[in-house]
Amino acid sequence: MLKVLDLFSGIGGFSLGLERTGGFETVAFCEIEKYPQKVLAKHWPGVPIYNDVMELTNDRLRADGIFPDIITGGFPCQDISVAGNQKGIGEGTRSGLWSECACLVGEIRPRYAIFENVTALLSGESGKWFERVLWDLSEVGYDAEWHCISASELGAYHHRDRVWIIAYPNSTQRKRVRLPIGILAEYADISGSSGWTPEPNVGRVADGIQDRSHRLKGLGNAVVPQIPELIGKAILEAEDDNPK
Repeated sequence: MLKVLDLFSGIGGFSLGLERTGGFETVAFCEIEKYPQKVLAKHWPGVPIYNDVMELTNDRLRADGIFPDIITGGFPCQDISVAGNQKGIGEGTRSGLWSECACLVGEIRPRYAIFENVTALLSGESGKWFERVLWDLSEVGYDAEWHCISASELGAYHHRDRVWIIAYPNSTQRKRVRLPIGILAEYADISGSSGWTPEPNVGRVADGIQDRSHRLKGLGNAVVPQIPELIGKAILEAEDDNPK
Protein backbone atom coordinates (compact mmCIF):
# COMPACT_ATOMS: atom_id res chain seq x y z
CA MET A 1 0.00 0.00 0.00
CA LEU A 2 1.57 3.30 -1.11
CA LYS A 3 1.17 6.08 1.46
CA VAL A 4 0.01 9.45 0.09
CA LEU A 5 0.77 13.00 1.23
CA ASP A 6 -1.92 15.12 -0.44
CA LEU A 7 -0.90 18.79 -0.83
CA PHE A 8 -3.34 21.57 -1.75
CA SER A 9 -5.92 18.89 -1.04
CA GLY A 10 -9.13 20.81 -1.65
CA ILE A 11 -12.02 18.40 -1.14
CA GLY A 12 -9.84 15.33 -1.69
CA GLY A 13 -10.12 14.53 -5.40
CA PHE A 14 -6.56 13.24 -5.64
CA SER A 15 -6.92 10.96 -2.63
CA LEU A 16 -10.35 9.71 -3.66
CA GLY A 17 -9.11 8.71 -7.10
CA LEU A 18 -5.91 7.05 -5.90
CA GLU A 19 -7.64 5.15 -3.10
CA ARG A 20 -10.20 3.76 -5.55
CA THR A 21 -7.39 1.65 -7.03
CA GLY A 22 -7.00 -0.24 -3.76
CA GLY A 23 -3.25 0.40 -3.74
CA PHE A 24 -2.98 3.78 -2.02
CA GLU A 25 -3.69 5.12 1.47
CA THR A 26 -3.73 8.82 2.35
CA VAL A 27 -1.71 9.47 5.50
CA ALA A 28 -1.80 13.30 5.57
CA PHE A 29 -3.44 16.29 3.91
CA CYS A 30 -2.29 19.89 3.62
CA GLU A 31 -5.10 22.37 2.98
CA ILE A 32 -5.44 25.95 4.21
CA GLU A 33 -9.14 26.65 3.42
CA LYS A 34 -11.58 25.95 6.25
CA TYR A 35 -14.51 24.48 4.30
CA PRO A 36 -12.42 21.89 2.40
CA GLN A 37 -10.83 20.98 5.74
CA LYS A 38 -14.31 20.08 7.02
CA VAL A 39 -14.94 17.91 3.96
CA LEU A 40 -11.62 16.11 4.40
CA ALA A 41 -12.22 15.55 8.11
CA LYS A 42 -15.63 14.05 7.34
CA HIS A 43 -14.47 11.59 4.69
CA TRP A 44 -11.01 10.80 6.09
CA PRO A 45 -11.55 10.87 9.86
CA GLY A 46 -8.33 10.57 11.80
CA VAL A 47 -6.07 11.60 8.92
CA PRO A 48 -4.09 14.70 9.95
CA ILE A 49 -4.68 17.95 8.04
CA TYR A 50 -1.76 20.36 8.00
CA ASN A 51 -2.74 23.96 7.47
CA ASP A 52 0.12 25.66 5.62
CA VAL A 53 2.37 24.08 2.99
CA MET A 54 5.00 26.74 3.72
CA GLU A 55 5.37 25.37 7.25
CA LEU A 56 5.38 21.70 6.30
CA THR A 57 8.73 19.88 6.41
CA ASN A 58 9.99 16.34 6.26
CA ASP A 59 11.20 16.63 9.87
CA ARG A 60 7.74 17.67 11.03
CA LEU A 61 6.11 14.78 9.18
CA ARG A 62 8.58 12.26 10.56
CA ALA A 63 8.07 13.58 14.08
CA ASP A 64 4.37 12.85 13.56
CA GLY A 65 5.12 9.34 12.29
CA ILE A 66 4.27 10.13 8.66
CA PHE A 67 6.49 8.64 5.94
CA PRO A 68 4.91 9.19 2.50
CA ASP A 69 5.66 7.09 -0.57
CA ILE A 70 3.93 9.52 -2.90
CA ILE A 71 3.27 13.26 -2.92
CA THR A 72 0.34 14.74 -4.85
CA GLY A 73 -0.79 18.29 -5.41
CA GLY A 74 -2.77 20.58 -7.66
CA PHE A 75 -0.84 23.72 -6.81
CA PRO A 76 -2.60 27.11 -7.27
CA CYS A 77 -3.36 28.14 -10.84
CA GLN A 78 -4.38 31.78 -10.26
CA ASP A 79 -1.16 33.17 -11.73
CA ILE A 80 -0.98 30.61 -14.56
CA SER A 81 -4.50 30.35 -15.95
CA VAL A 82 -5.43 32.38 -19.02
CA ALA A 83 -8.32 33.67 -16.91
CA GLY A 84 -5.85 34.79 -14.23
CA ASN A 85 -3.20 37.47 -14.07
CA GLN A 86 -0.45 35.54 -15.92
CA LYS A 87 2.26 36.44 -13.40
CA GLY A 88 3.70 32.94 -13.55
CA ILE A 89 5.27 30.83 -10.81
CA GLY A 90 7.84 33.27 -9.51
CA GLU A 91 8.40 34.22 -5.90
CA GLY A 92 5.52 36.09 -4.32
CA THR A 93 2.80 34.64 -6.56
CA ARG A 94 0.14 32.15 -5.44
CA SER A 95 1.27 29.77 -8.18
CA GLY A 96 4.81 30.25 -6.91
CA LEU A 97 3.86 27.85 -4.12
CA TRP A 98 5.03 25.28 -6.64
CA SER A 99 8.48 25.79 -5.10
CA GLU A 100 7.17 24.33 -1.82
CA CYS A 101 6.14 21.20 -3.71
CA ALA A 102 9.59 20.83 -5.24
CA CYS A 103 11.22 21.44 -1.86
CA LEU A 104 9.14 18.72 -0.19
CA VAL A 105 9.94 16.27 -3.00
CA GLY A 106 13.64 16.93 -2.38
CA GLU A 107 13.30 16.53 1.39
CA ILE A 108 11.00 13.52 1.49
CA ARG A 109 12.27 11.77 -1.65
CA PRO A 110 9.03 9.89 -2.36
CA ARG A 111 8.85 7.03 -4.82
CA TYR A 112 6.47 9.09 -6.94
CA ALA A 113 5.07 12.60 -7.12
CA ILE A 114 2.00 13.66 -9.11
CA PHE A 115 1.18 17.30 -9.79
CA GLU A 116 -1.68 18.89 -11.73
CA ASN A 117 -2.38 22.31 -13.18
CA VAL A 118 -3.99 24.12 -16.10
CA THR A 119 -2.41 23.49 -19.51
CA ALA A 120 -1.30 27.14 -19.72
CA LEU A 121 1.56 26.00 -17.49
CA LEU A 122 3.10 24.41 -20.59
CA SER A 123 3.04 27.49 -22.78
CA GLY A 124 3.36 30.38 -20.33
CA GLU A 125 6.20 32.80 -21.03
CA SER A 126 7.16 30.83 -24.14
CA GLY A 127 7.49 27.61 -22.13
CA LYS A 128 9.64 29.05 -19.35
CA TRP A 129 7.10 28.27 -16.61
CA PHE A 130 7.12 24.58 -17.43
CA GLU A 131 10.88 24.62 -17.94
CA ARG A 132 11.13 25.91 -14.37
CA VAL A 133 8.98 23.01 -13.08
CA LEU A 134 11.12 20.41 -14.85
CA TRP A 135 14.32 22.14 -13.76
CA ASP A 136 13.23 22.20 -10.11
CA LEU A 137 12.42 18.49 -10.21
CA SER A 138 15.73 17.73 -11.90
CA GLU A 139 17.58 19.75 -9.26
CA VAL A 140 16.27 17.44 -6.53
CA GLY A 141 17.07 14.32 -8.57
CA TYR A 142 13.75 13.50 -10.24
CA ASP A 143 12.77 12.66 -13.80
CA ALA A 144 9.27 13.48 -15.01
CA GLU A 145 6.77 12.71 -17.72
CA TRP A 146 3.61 14.62 -18.38
CA HIS A 147 0.29 14.14 -20.11
CA CYS A 148 -2.55 16.48 -21.00
CA ILE A 149 -5.74 14.68 -19.99
CA SER A 150 -9.17 16.25 -19.99
CA ALA A 151 -12.19 15.17 -17.99
CA SER A 152 -14.14 14.74 -21.25
CA GLU A 153 -11.74 11.98 -22.33
CA LEU A 154 -13.05 9.95 -19.42
CA GLY A 155 -16.71 10.57 -20.14
CA ALA A 156 -17.43 13.92 -18.48
CA TYR A 157 -19.72 16.46 -20.10
CA HIS A 158 -17.22 19.28 -19.44
CA HIS A 159 -13.74 19.51 -20.95
CA ARG A 160 -11.43 20.57 -18.07
CA ASP A 161 -8.14 19.98 -19.86
CA ARG A 162 -5.22 19.72 -17.43
CA VAL A 163 -1.54 18.80 -17.47
CA TRP A 164 -0.57 15.93 -15.15
CA ILE A 165 3.08 15.53 -14.15
CA ILE A 166 4.37 12.21 -12.82
CA ALA A 167 7.86 12.33 -11.30
CA TYR A 168 10.14 9.63 -9.88
CA PRO A 169 13.79 9.47 -8.74
CA ASN A 170 16.22 9.46 -11.65
CA SER A 171 18.52 7.13 -9.73
CA THR A 172 16.13 4.20 -10.11
CA GLN A 173 15.85 2.11 -13.26
CA ARG A 174 12.10 1.90 -13.25
CA LYS A 175 9.84 1.26 -16.17
CA ARG A 176 8.30 4.55 -17.28
CA VAL A 177 4.79 5.14 -15.99
CA ARG A 178 3.21 5.10 -19.43
CA LEU A 179 -0.47 5.99 -19.53
CA PRO A 180 -2.58 4.22 -22.16
CA ILE A 181 -3.83 7.46 -23.70
CA GLY A 182 -5.64 5.71 -26.55
CA ILE A 183 -7.84 3.67 -24.24
CA LEU A 184 -8.49 6.07 -21.38
CA ALA A 185 -12.17 5.22 -20.93
CA GLU A 186 -11.51 1.49 -20.98
CA TYR A 187 -8.59 1.78 -18.57
CA ALA A 188 -10.59 3.87 -16.12
CA ASP A 189 -13.28 1.20 -15.97
CA ILE A 190 -15.96 3.25 -17.69
CA SER A 191 -15.92 1.47 -21.04
CA GLY A 192 -19.34 1.21 -22.63
CA SER A 193 -20.49 4.36 -20.88
CA SER A 194 -21.99 7.13 -22.97
CA GLY A 195 -20.90 9.65 -20.36
CA TRP A 196 -21.24 10.36 -16.68
CA THR A 197 -24.61 10.72 -15.07
CA PRO A 198 -25.11 14.49 -14.76
CA GLU A 199 -24.24 15.83 -11.33
CA PRO A 200 -27.18 16.77 -9.07
CA ASN A 201 -28.05 20.45 -9.17
CA VAL A 202 -26.39 22.32 -6.34
CA GLY A 203 -29.31 24.72 -6.31
CA ARG A 204 -29.75 28.45 -6.09
CA VAL A 205 -29.04 30.62 -3.08
CA ALA A 206 -32.78 30.90 -2.51
CA ASP A 207 -32.99 27.13 -2.05
CA GLY A 208 -31.29 27.53 1.31
CA ILE A 209 -28.51 24.98 0.75
CA GLN A 210 -25.96 25.36 3.51
CA ASP A 211 -22.47 26.50 2.40
CA ARG A 212 -23.58 26.59 -1.23
CA SER A 213 -20.87 29.02 -2.38
CA HIS A 214 -18.20 26.99 -0.59
CA ARG A 215 -19.47 23.80 -2.20
CA LEU A 216 -19.35 25.34 -5.66
CA LYS A 217 -15.84 26.67 -5.07
CA GLY A 218 -14.72 23.27 -3.80
CA LEU A 219 -16.08 21.53 -6.89
CA GLY A 220 -14.59 24.14 -9.20
CA ASN A 221 -11.13 23.76 -7.69
CA ALA A 222 -11.22 19.97 -7.44
CA VAL A 223 -9.40 17.54 -9.69
CA VAL A 224 -11.56 14.94 -11.42
CA PRO A 225 -10.95 11.77 -9.31
CA GLN A 226 -11.10 9.45 -12.31
CA ILE A 227 -7.80 10.83 -13.62
CA PRO A 228 -5.73 10.23 -10.44
CA GLU A 229 -7.35 6.79 -10.43
CA LEU A 230 -6.07 6.22 -13.96
CA ILE A 231 -2.58 7.41 -13.04
CA GLY A 232 -2.65 5.33 -9.87
CA LYS A 233 -3.41 2.18 -11.86
CA ALA A 234 -0.48 2.94 -14.17
CA ILE A 235 1.81 3.42 -11.16
CA LEU A 236 0.70 0.13 -9.62
CA GLU A 237 1.42 -1.63 -12.93
CA ALA A 238 4.87 -0.05 -12.99
CA GLU A 239 5.41 -1.22 -9.41
CA ASP A 240 4.48 -4.76 -10.40
CA ASP A 241 6.99 -4.62 -13.24
CA ASN A 242 9.70 -3.19 -10.98
CA PRO A 243 9.54 -5.05 -7.68
CA LYS A 244 11.87 -3.90 -4.91
